[in-house]
Amino acid sequence: MGRFTTNTAIAPSEPARTKPATPAPTSAATPPVDKADRKRAMGLLDAKIRVHNRLIDELDLSSLEKLDDVDLKRQVRAIVMDMVREEGLAMSSSEIGQFADAVFDEMTGLGPIEPLLADDEVSDILINGCHQVYIERGGELELSNVRFSDNDHLLRILNRIVSAVGRRVDESQPLVDARLLDGSRVNAAINPIGVDGPLVSIRKFSKNPLTVEKLAEYGALPAPMLEFVVGAVKCRASTVISGGTGSGKTTLLNALSSAISEKERIITIEDAAELQLQQPHVARMETRPPNLEGKGEIRQRELVKNALRMRPDRVFLGEVRGEEAFDMLQAMNTGHEGSMATIHANNPRDAVTRLEQMVLMGGLRISAEAIRGQIASAVHLIVQAARLSDGSRRVMSVTEITGMEGNVVQMQEIFKFERSHTDENGKVHGKFVATGIRPQFLDEMHRRGVTVPNELFDPQREF
Repeated sequence: MGRFTTNTAIAPSEPARTKPATPAPTSAATPPVDKADRKRAMGLLDAKIRVHNRLIDELDLSSLEKLDDVDLKRQVRAIVMDMVREEGLAMSSSEIGQFADAVFDEMTGLGPIEPLLADDEVSDILINGCHQVYIERGGELELSNVRFSDNDHLLRILNRIVSAVGRRVDESQPLVDARLLDGSRVNAAINPIGVDGPLVSIRKFSKNPLTVEKLAEYGALPAPMLEFVVGAVKCRASTVISGGTGSGKTTLLNALSSAISEKERIITIEDAAELQLQQPHVARMETRPPNLEGKGEIRQRELVKNALRMRPDRVFLGEVRGEEAFDMLQAMNTGHEGSMATIHANNPRDAVTRLEQMVLMGGLRISAEAIRGQIASAVHLIVQAARLSDGSRRVMSVTEITGMEGNVVQMQEIFKFERSHTDENGKVHGKFVATGIRPQFLDEMHRRGVTVPNELFDPQREF
């Protein structure tokens, strides 16, 4: 299919720490949040973690599943009441009951990490064996005081997570990608892969998905660029979002979905479903690992092929990592413009190279030049996201693919982020600039009713 002259930009990923939106006041008399209330809430969170640690010491965790809810709740309530008395916590009897119920819910849920999952300021939970749990706040890692009783306790919690989404982890399959029921991403490696105990990484699901407007507010990209990005998405430009681990590629994909018409049908394909698209007509699919006999595996490539039979307007791949890259390019070239995907790469040129390499992984008898031609025809825009040293996320580059010259894919950068310096507090400073190049697809955007001012591309303009 011929390539139309359209471009798409995408907003960057979520900042290192995302605070939930403050609800609008119900009246003018609504008082602001008191610092004392926040201090008290943090104290209760610390107390809850200490209760977990005491429960680990005083209860036989391996027999918890044999206890009925009444007996377990009775034991939990007794320990909570003892602790309240010993620590002199200012809690009424009803508050003690509510606190005990919350701890009980955590014991029957995901154990010691439940308070961390409930803390909106924690973006990542990194478990290195039973006695070491790191968390990320504001883009920085810190050691928490959460622990498990032993590796068996951690394995029980891990199995509770993966079994809930139809996956398994054991010595025969020690690596697993899964998700929590709220969509948080989970990766785990157990013995014999994890030398010092199970290694678990949890990327928390945002309860308040970022919009492109919020991304501009957080400084991930300026508002004028946002206008261009939204217009490009509306014009159905096929886009690849490139970046490293934790750069916010998925957040960027989620935010861009707000610009898509509600009349369009979107099909998402992921290893573990985590996309939070903001459209009403979204059909989600995820891969399936092999069973105990090594059969029944369903890979992304099969899902992409099947998705094309499900009448999609756009196909979104959570991450391209293998031979499904060829089927994705075919979809973009056969009437599914506006499809999107993420890929791990350090810059736009590397993203093109990786796409070429992943197509070759499928063992197809196709020349490198033909693959590059497919890429140049299918992909209109590459948006490069990065996580900077201060933990912030930025869109580092918006690059258009303009076609082929010889056997080389031609690209031109439209916008970029220029870093100037890092201050004494470690904060990275810089500015977004236009390169002065007018995108080839700008005329197509105007024909489709999306107007972007030409001065947006003035290299002298300060964003």
